[in-house]
Amino acid sequence: MSHVFPRHTKANLPTIARGEGVYLYDQTGKQYFDGSGGAAVSCLGHGDVDVTNAIKAQLDQVAFAHTSFFTSDPAEQLSDKLIAHAPEGIDRVYLVSGGSEAMEAALKLARQYFVEIGQPQRRHVIARRQSYHGNTLFALATGGNAWRRAPFAPLMVETSHISPCFEYRGKLAGETTLEYGLRMADELEAEIQRLGEDSVFAFVAEPVVGATAGAVPAVEGYFKRVRDICDRYGVLLILDEVMCGMGRTGHLFACEEDGISPDIIAIAKGLGAGYQPIGAMLCSAKIYAAIEDGSGFFQHGHTYVGHPTACAAALAVLSKLTDGGLAKRSAEMGEKLQDALQQAFGQHPNIGDIRGRGLFRGIEFVQNRETKEPFSPDRALHKALKKATFEDGLACYPMGGTIDGQNGDHILLAPPFIMEDHHVDEIVSKLATAIDRTL
Repeated sequence: MSHVFPRHTKANLPTIARGEGVYLYDQTGKQYFDGSGGAAVSCLGHGDVDVTNAIKAQLDQVAFAHTSFFTSDPAEQLSDKLIAHAPEGIDRVYLVSGGSEAMEAALKLARQYFVEIGQPQRRHVIARRQSYHGNTLFALATGGNAWRRAPFAPLMVETSHISPCFEYRGKLAGETTLEYGLRMADELEAEIQRLGEDSVFAFVAEPVVGATAGAVPAVEGYFKRVRDICDRYGVLLILDEVMCGMGRTGHLFACEEDGISPDIIAIAKGLGAGYQPIGAMLCSAKIYAAIEDGSGFFQHGHTYVGHPTACAAALAVLSKLTDGGLAKRSAEMGEKLQDALQQAFGQHPNIGDIRGRGLFRGIEFVQNRETKEPFSPDRALHKALKKATFEDGLACYPMGGTIDGQNGDHILLAPPFIMEDHHVDEIVSKLATAIDRTL
């Protein structure tokens, strides 16, 4: 009998034995193509010698030292390299152990910033429906995924949510893409005015929405209007790139494609590529200066922030993403994957949309292509698809509630950046078999 508390108590999972390149192997020897990188984590695949050697070398020096006593070379070097590639204005890195920690730190820093500069009345945060920003209470309250929030609603701070920029589901007939994007962005201004122009401290968004909606990018012009609105009302823009960042969408930072710089940005997942638990919250020089010139102390922290071994692993990963060209490779392979998916499923009667950027692709399933009517939630199509693909040796990331937290089904694909052309064929072939069997 197992004493592990699993994610799902009724699950009967195979035991992982080893990983090699783009594949995982269970104890029976069965091979699985890691088509989702876990949860968009394993961007370098499995068994990367350079990363494991960096971890071993750091362990030979010192595994851990608490950041209230010491800094470390890996933390300093990792931060320097992140800032060298970060959006304009981003100047400081706060190293944590994962995505929820990064977002919790981002939200608390945004609030403390306004306390430090004498605007403590700013207490509201705005995010978008069908977003996911982490599982700690403040991050969960900020996220807009209804079923994740529901059990804990009485415990969470009050937050506000506007519409997502979801072109497939939201653009009106006769509306141009640009008009749609500006209309969605303008909801932010209306919500700021409703709450009170000097009462909002942050707007939070994923540049490409990940798990909850299935690789949904904002349309061109949306984030530039959002940036202008935030500047107009003195609101901090926090971008959650925990899933879509670190090369996943073809740029090291996903917001590069949108042509904007945030005030705070959260990263994780691909930063450590699964080799060590690590995340980071990056902020502007202006925000850091407010803390430095004010109380001098960020009222936040965890035991393992800035963990030297995790930082050593992340530095090796980041070097491969930047100097090694793997972030650029994500863009190139992503186009090949998109073309193959479109060719195989573009006219499928039950596939409504194939979307995303880089090696971050979503497939949305519908009962009727013309009306975009989703399958009944009772059918739990996404669960059946996960089971079928896994049986065929493909690990992908299906989710239900794509549209509103209850209705809609999609599959998320986020394979390793090291994949080759023939792996594109493998993904499509195994998906086709599983989809045909399920539908």
